[in-house]
Amino acid sequence: MPPTRDPRPRHQQIAAEIRDLIMRGELVPGERLPSTAQLVERYGAANATIQHALKALKNEGFLDSHVGKGVFVRDRQPFVIDAAAYISPEPGHFRYRLLSVHTLVPPKDIADGLQLAPGDAAVVRTRLLLHDGQPVELSMSYYPSEIAAGTSLAQATKIRGGAPRVLADLGHPQHHFVDRISARPPTTDEIEALDLPEGTPVIRQLRLIYSHQDRPVEASILIKGAHLYELLYRQDTANAP
Repeated sequence: MPPTRDPRPRHQQIAAEIRDLIMRGELVPGERLPSTAQLVERYGAANATIQHALKALKNEGFLDSHVGKGVFVRDRQPFVIDAAAYISPEPGHFRYRLLSVHTLVPPKDIADGLQLAPGDAAVVRTRLLLHDGQPVELSMSYYPSEIAAGTSLAQATKIRGGAPRVLADLGHPQHHFVDRISARPPTTDEIEALDLPEGTPVIRQLRLIYSHQDRPVEASILIKGAHLYELLYRQDTANAP
């Protein structure tokens, strides 16, 4: 086998190649994968290495195994998120679980985004988005204590109409937002909260929401398992030069 500059364990390399074939449509839902012996020969790897790769893809939802029949490509539909709006997936099978509500001095990126003075506090609401009971997003939404203290935003209960209604009632309607989206390895807390398969990165979104005169009234961190989502971008090019 020729040398490679890929530092990952061999089972992760093989899983990446099979995953790519599935995402490109070269392997279609319902198609049976080659046998383990055939995969061993194709990739020049040990049986245990192939099994480890297939297990990772099963955990990510790309494959299903049927005893006595083989391993098949699963009909897996990712959650497609419009990157311009970047809202949570359509309701129905989705629901939020409120995990905690605290008042604290927020991390620096949040404090900077909310334009807080050093030491100023914020109310943070931590929630878990579930799809058919499975965790798919962890979110932490911060509000300046100056705005949120003494309101339903600071109470450990669900808010009827959501935070946008409360902010509007307080005289801070949401006018626009700015998103910064990146990908990175998950923290231990994120792995546990989202039940992430081994080696799965997360999509991290920092959203700043502004009201009148560009005043920031909410800063949210949303963490999603990258194996579950696709970001959709649309651009009108009719008038492009």
